[in-house]
Amino acid sequence: MIKRIAIEHLKIGMYIHDLNCDWLDHSFVRSRFLVKNAMLLEKIRHLGMHDLYIDTEKGLNVFSAPTAAEVENELEKDLTRIATTPEVNRSVTLQTERGQARRIHQEAIGVVKTLMEDVRLGQQIDFELANPVVTKMVDSIFRNQDALLALTRIRQVGRYTFEHSVNVAVLMVSFARAMELEQALIHDIGLGALLHDIGKTLVPPEILNKPGALTDDEFVVMRGHVVHTNNILTTVSGIPQIALSVAAEHHERIDGNGYPHHKKGADISLYGQMASISDVYDALTTDRVYHKAMEPHQALRKLLEWSNQHFDSTLVQHFIRCVGIYPIGTLVRLDSGRLGVVVESNQGVPRQPVVRVIMDVKRRLFLTAKDIDLSCLPIDSEDRIVGTESPAQWDIDPVKVMLLG
Repeated sequence: MIKRIAIEHLKIGMYIHDLNCDWLDHSFVRSRFLVKNAMLLEKIRHLGMHDLYIDTEKGLNVFSAPTAAEVENELEKDLTRIATTPEVNRSVTLQTERGQARRIHQEAIGVVKTLMEDVRLGQQIDFELANPVVTKMVDSIFRNQDALLALTRIRQVGRYTFEHSVNVAVLMVSFARAMELEQALIHDIGLGALLHDIGKTLVPPEILNKPGALTDDEFVVMRGHVVHTNNILTTVSGIPQIALSVAAEHHERIDGNGYPHHKKGADISLYGQMASISDVYDALTTDRVYHKAMEPHQALRKLLEWSNQHFDSTLVQHFIRCVGIYPIGTLVRLDSGRLGVVVESNQGVPRQPVVRVIMDVKRRLFLTAKDIDLSCLPIDSEDRIVGTESPAQWDIDPVKVMLLG
């Protein structure tokens, strides 16, 4: 049985099923192992998480600890409670905005590539190169945020650093808009997010692209990318302070277990706290050599689980409302027994998005893709979401399904 225990209850003889810190840097090659000695126990306790999951069939038990299923059920209830938000005005349809969003997304990736190449060559970056594409990004989000948010689900091998920078910028602009911040302020937030990982250019490629777990010494070097980023950006004349805060604080955590300065709570700016949530969400939902991507809904559960510990709980709730409890690209099961991929949100009714139905589970038969707006169906319809599904289990690629439209 899988159970969640507080870190202080961890003992030698327990079998760790999940360290529950996918966003943390650690040098454990495996995430599942037996705690064999005091040295290993102490190392785990110093990782900075507050709780973790054990397998009681392979090691010692904590009888009073909740099971993973019980924890998940409570988190689902919390997600349902949180998912109430007013409708965000959209001036154009998703279909209208898609073409522009694709062009903006590709332009943003090109800008990040250019700026990182400048850093690699020892040249001072021209952040004015980024301003126009950030403006376009903000405008697109204000017209219809779903178009750019959908593109954060599309990944290409070998482009993680560039795509991650752009994705975090998209998420941050959407996040800031949902919090009703001023548009000029949102631009500066987006600029900082687009540049937040530019210091990774100065991390040796053999560490940055290592196909396996890093050593403790290598982690020190990797974590140095935040300092590199700050050093690079502070030499650039005219860059907004808010953009600097986003870049410098995106790895800080409110419990003090972040880096590089181990800031706590209110010592971290609002923008840095927002960046930490957006950065972790995108990292969790991306396949890496050492990390299998979580599905979007599962990643939101993790953010909620870590709120009040590593992240501000109110900000996490704002973020969840922003992307929706069923983010675009989520594979969902309907009460009718059909599967579909969420292709558009209905933020006024977040549990009733637009779903592209593509499979009949009862007959295990793929269907001709059809979009259904769950908010427009009669109250007795069986086409309501009853849960999320693993795409791998059904051999479904949500990205390919989204591109059908």
